[in-house]
Amino acid sequence: MAQPEKQQGPEVGAGEIRVRLPDGSERLFPRGTTAAEVARSLGPRLARAALAAEIDGEVRDLSTPLQEDCSLRILTFADEEGRRVFRHSSAHLMAQAVKRLWPDAKLTVGPPLEDGFYYDIDMPQPISSDDFPRIEAEMARIVQEDLPIVREEVDREWAKRFFAERGEDYKVLLVDRIPEGEPVSIYRQGEFADLCVGPHVPSTGRLKAFKLLSVAGAYWEGDQRNKQLQRLYGTSFEKPADLDLYLRRLEEAKRRDHRRLGAELDLYAFKDEAPGFAFWLPKGYLLYRTLENWSREVQERRGYQEVRTPWIFHSRLYETSGHWQHYRQNMFLIRSEDEWFATKPMNCPGHCLLYKAEVRSYRDLPIKIAEYGPLSRYEVSGALHGLVRVRGFHQDDAHLFVREDQIEEQIREVLGIIEEIYGTLGLEYEVKLSTRPEDFMGEIETWNRAEAALAAALEKSGRPYKLNPGDGAFYGPKLDFDVTDALGRKWQCATIQLDFQLPEKFDLTYVDRDGREKRPVMIHRAVMGSIERFIGILTEHFAGTFPAWLAPEQVRVLPVAERHHEYAFRVAEELRARGLRADADLRNEKVGYKIREAEVKKVPFILVVGDREVDGGTVSVRRRGMQDLGAMLVGEFADLARREVAGKVLDDAARKATQLAQG
Repeated sequence: MAQPEKQQGPEVGAGEIRVRLPDGSERLFPRGTTAAEVARSLGPRLARAALAAEIDGEVRDLSTPLQEDCSLRILTFADEEGRRVFRHSSAHLMAQAVKRLWPDAKLTVGPPLEDGFYYDIDMPQPISSDDFPRIEAEMARIVQEDLPIVREEVDREWAKRFFAERGEDYKVLLVDRIPEGEPVSIYRQGEFADLCVGPHVPSTGRLKAFKLLSVAGAYWEGDQRNKQLQRLYGTSFEKPADLDLYLRRLEEAKRRDHRRLGAELDLYAFKDEAPGFAFWLPKGYLLYRTLENWSREVQERRGYQEVRTPWIFHSRLYETSGHWQHYRQNMFLIRSEDEWFATKPMNCPGHCLLYKAEVRSYRDLPIKIAEYGPLSRYEVSGALHGLVRVRGFHQDDAHLFVREDQIEEQIREVLGIIEEIYGTLGLEYEVKLSTRPEDFMGEIETWNRAEAALAAALEKSGRPYKLNPGDGAFYGPKLDFDVTDALGRKWQCATIQLDFQLPEKFDLTYVDRDGREKRPVMIHRAVMGSIERFIGILTEHFAGTFPAWLAPEQVRVLPVAERHHEYAFRVAEELRARGLRADADLRNEKVGYKIREAEVKKVPFILVVGDREVDGGTVSVRRRGMQDLGAMLVGEFADLARREVAGKVLDDAARKATQLAQG
């Protein structure tokens, strides 16, 4: 088949180079033109916003001269790479301010982060947040000076002498660690110079919106045997309004912190006697069981079979699965009778044993095995964070054993489960399709078919997705689902992974139509993922204002006076008989106090009963958020509440809680 004729760009003259732009167009420039000059030629708006340039896939300074034909993309704060350059430069800005205020401070490393930056500094004296205004004021002066940020490539020995003369001992060590043959570069801005590969923004005047956030201890190179440094964290944005919004969200995140809300709402606790393992309190466990049972109900409608496998296995199982060789450092190990055992970090090896226990026919497939049993993975103590980073957890885990021709159909079914769960909770999410990595197992043809099946399932479901080339697991391609919470943070929750390796390792087979044995494909699937982590995310997403169907306490009955206690007790008892989670507050407190406390505890329905209600067999109904629904018969209210619970309605208070933080 004849190839289409390649479209020719403009003819290159002597001393010119051809630059390919992101829109596919090509333009000619004199050799030596800088990326900044290209940006200016493309318009004043882009020139003002330009921070750096991507030249043939490598991020470089705008001052970089273009010597050969190349592809070029001007990076702004709207680009992830541009934001990293901006925040890396902000780290240098902070370091320069610190050096002006404490000349004896010694710098180590200061990388950008997703939402900010930090710098580890060996300080001559401890600093605290009380020092932040001084540092920020000095940073503002440096911005006002609008110092050019200039890159220099220097001789290795010269660099060592240069930093040694400045007392920058750590920089001397870092120069020695630069591999032979790689350039040694420093960046200067005014009197400040730092060892750095860059790139950076053109001048300090670009860094107008910044804020220091915290200071913490950090050991040099992360080794407790080394000297402890001070790590200064900060953030920066292109526009002050964006910085203000980010800082408001940080404050909102503190208010929504699931660890604080968990204690306030009596949901869960953590104890030093079991680090990384949650203690579920009665109300929290009601919430936990509600989610777990809902997941069961959704799966059972689609033919899943729930099992329970042992939570401790002999090392032989993990040797077969490969976890002993590649994952042992993340497992809790047990030595007993001179043999090694481990608590299970995932369910898939046990499910392979169950599949292998019987001879399987092609007619038996798909086989869908679900389990909610305990799992544990070793996390270093410094990484533990409430429910979202634990050592002990449970997953809404399932493994599907399917024929290759069933992959697309079963993936579509799992996508339906994810849409039902996330849609009901009002969670927005994005899907990434991760394809074959360089180090993969199996045949390329099988991978191609599997990737095509995943893509087809997504397209037929109408769900948009992003391609994530080369990021699949070595045993198969996968889909990852990133949930966006009320604060705009992304959490990777659901996952669907195709696995060709474990069926091979465990010698899993089924008898096909032709009587020959074939390997099934294994689909690893979790929707919520870790239920503990999912509840932590939901707690912050709803700010503890769970919709009525999820709320541990759905109704609280408040008697006005002691003479109304018996009626309040009977009302709560009747509501419980009708399937609602109801309690009566019979404490000797004023009803106004009880109402305020019920609001603080985020109870969806508050029923006040006094003389009029006792006489009429009614209740005075208030929704949280101080919405008064007036008097209702007890049965009438029960029907209203049960309809809302059965329909898994997102009431106004729950919906508002997820929207306030977005504004």
